[in-house]
Amino acid sequence: MWEKELRAAIDAGRAASKVILDIYHRDFEVEIKEDQSPVTMADKLADQLIRKLLHADFPTYDFLTEESIDDVIRLDSDYVWIVDPVDGTKDFVNKKDEFTTNIALSYKHEIVVGVIVVPVSGLIYYATKGGGAYRINKNTITKLTVSDRDDNLTVLASRFHLKEAEIDLFTKYQSTINRVETCGSSLKACRIAEGSAELSYRLSDGTKEWDIAANQLIVEEAGGVLLKPDFTKYKYNRADVVNREGYIIANKQSNILL
Repeated sequence: MWEKELRAAIDAGRAASKVILDIYHRDFEVEIKEDQSPVTMADKLADQLIRKLLHADFPTYDFLTEESIDDVIRLDSDYVWIVDPVDGTKDFVNKKDEFTTNIALSYKHEIVVGVIVVPVSGLIYYATKGGGAYRINKNTITKLTVSDRDDNLTVLASRFHLKEAEIDLFTKYQSTINRVETCGSSLKACRIAEGSAELSYRLSDGTKEWDIAANQLIVEEAGGVLLKPDFTKYKYNRADVVNREGYIIANKQSNILL
């Protein structure tokens, strides 16, 4: 049902990757925004390009993106593209290779298309509502399925945003958690969707809709969950775009340890 939107999102993500990598492999300036997060020319140019390409194909759809002024007219729209041009700018700035480009489509507050492009590796993860989740590696397309593990779990933690409450959980449940690994940006969701890890926690309000919109659909279509700590789901295209309760990604809800 969402094939045209999916193809457009993948194409826009690929085009943005070229712009991002061109800047990544040379010297660039880093600005600090009002919320103290970094931003580079890669974020800005990729945002502009993605908006331009998607608007050309879907002129009536609205946008919510990290690097553009929020036009609240989107709140009256059924169709809203939610975009993070460079998710993991700190990874980008520190040359960690684990940043991504996230593009999602919200239809009536639900995500129906999700695309995550990994510029450095070229991997593309995508999903459509009810259509499953997949990974493109060069010319190979693989259907994604979460791990079926209930113990010896691998937890993916943030390199730059790990909180004490999360560390305390890892210690509390060390009999169930086998390994804690650092992993950048939306690659946590991608790894859980492909079955190479089981859990990831973000127990703070430091993210916004564009950080998790594509993640949620890809994980869910692979059989997993992305939930608030109270086990409810986020809606999208909200007036308040901050994920104030934080979130947990898991291969299955029963594995969420709190």
